[in-house]
Amino acid sequence: MDWKNQVILITGGTGSFGKKFTQTLLAEKQPKKIIIFSRDELKQHEMQVGGFNHPSLRYFIGDIRDRERLVRAMHGVDIVVHAAALKQVPACEYNPMEAIKTNIMGTANVVEAALDAGVKKVMTISTDKAVSPANLYGATKLAAEKLTVQSNAYAAGTATRYSCVRYGNVVGSRGSVVPLFLKQRESGAVTITDERMTRFWLSLDQGVKFVIDCIEQMEGGEVFVPKIPSTKVIDLAKAIVPNAKMNIIGIRPGEKLHEMLISEDEARNTVERGDVYIVAPPEPLWNRDMKYEGKPLPEGFYYSSDNNSEWLDIEGIKKFVAPFEELFRQGKLEG
Repeated sequence: MDWKNQVILITGGTGSFGKKFTQTLLAEKQPKKIIIFSRDELKQHEMQVGGFNHPSLRYFIGDIRDRERLVRAMHGVDIVVHAAALKQVPACEYNPMEAIKTNIMGTANVVEAALDAGVKKVMTISTDKAVSPANLYGATKLAAEKLTVQSNAYAAGTATRYSCVRYGNVVGSRGSVVPLFLKQRESGAVTITDERMTRFWLSLDQGVKFVIDCIEQMEGGEVFVPKIPSTKVIDLAKAIVPNAKMNIIGIRPGEKLHEMLISEDEARNTVERGDVYIVAPPEPLWNRDMKYEGKPLPEGFYYSSDNNSEWLDIEGIKKFVAPFEELFRQGKLEG
């Protein structure tokens, strides 16, 4: 795939993922143009003055709830990376219609605008919260996945293709527990909701490179899931705050003890290809020669953070967290 001739639009482009994705593309792929699409003019200004002022960058103020604005922004665009979302679980629970309008209706606007604009590839960024969701955020991301994948049916006679990437917690991203633990380190005590809790973890660099790889190989209809390690949240706390006093505050509404990236039902339609699992649509409603090549998974397989074969111990976690220590000291780590 020749990235140098591509025009890319990133929804939610001022977020943690959007900035790292932009930085990586500029450094490694040199695309023709990157459009940062977001609704916050202050974040766009801060991104520009913070070093994101490359001549191939364009800043487009707009909301994914506004379909007409998306159509205008996607004019001449080849690839859309849809990362915009309301993602804070408590905020989504308290403002359910806002979560639905952005995460579901906004995604519908993205996929429809892309079809109208003749975009070639649309990649929606999803989350482990979308599998067997226990909260509204997860439910909206599940709906967003379904909207993205099944939109291939509408695009059957066109060049537009839709796929998703689904992965776990990104270490140090906005809303991550890492900045919280770093702040709590000053007191020597950290808050843990449940000492049994486990999570999937990957770095922002890993997430960005995985998305780029998936865009290059997508045929349309896949949900790409990386093979990533699990960690115990209590080990994460110990890695950041050694000898910390652990205050167990109880699991929060809508929170799971363990997250899941592939359910047992999905596994029947999933293949393994190297370091990635590919969840194929159970019944493609579009007439294309889709291969979704890979090794079928064994009966009864499921991929959850507590049955993972790969784990990060405390020393491994420290390596993950190390880059954020200096950012925290400089006051640059986003909470």
